[in-house]
Amino acid sequence: MPHLALYTFGVLKSPLADPAPLTHEFYDLGEAVYRKISQHPGYLARAEAADGDRGMLFEADWGAWGEFAVPTWYGKGRTVETTALAATLSLWTDLRPAFDAVYTGLHREALNRRYDWFERAEHPNYVCWWVADGAIPTWQDGVSKLEHLHDHGSVPHAFTFHHSFAPDGTPTRVKGTGPKSDQVR
Repeated sequence: MPHLALYTFGVLKSPLADPAPLTHEFYDLGEAVYRKISQHPGYLARAEAADGDRGMLFEADWGAWGEFAVPTWYGKGRTVETTALAATLSLWTDLRPAFDAVYTGLHREALNRRYDWFERAEHPNYVCWWVADGAIPTWQDGVSKLEHLHDHGSVPHAFTFHHSFAPDGTPTRVKGTGPKSDQVR
């Protein structure tokens, strides 16, 4: 049975290495969110660097998840001192569990504060797509899907929760979502 891949990307207001309290707060909350999400029903896996540390994204060994990549619109630094982004790549059993993990609990609380940490963007900040059972999506897959979503809107191979597709390509809907709920408040 296919699995849902989910790639998220945001540009931070300051580098991950910034010693400011707001940056530390984001990083500490992010670790708590990861712990909670990894226990969520339907969660399968996420890209984790074998030797990663704060800001070590581009140089890290991501194993089967491939070389770290970012969308073309990311124009900030790529060194440990200058990297100012947050990105995730994860696998889920289906749309509903991923949606619930993103829009409830601790992650929802973080979403409500996202503009404290992230720049507002004209680009989408996440994309979903289906992968075959046993397949591991790569960072480049996520970037390509996000850029495609930005350029063409939701399609069966690059979509949002609110304009989603079943594995066979037919439009579907996660109950409780829709175009108006695309704006999380």
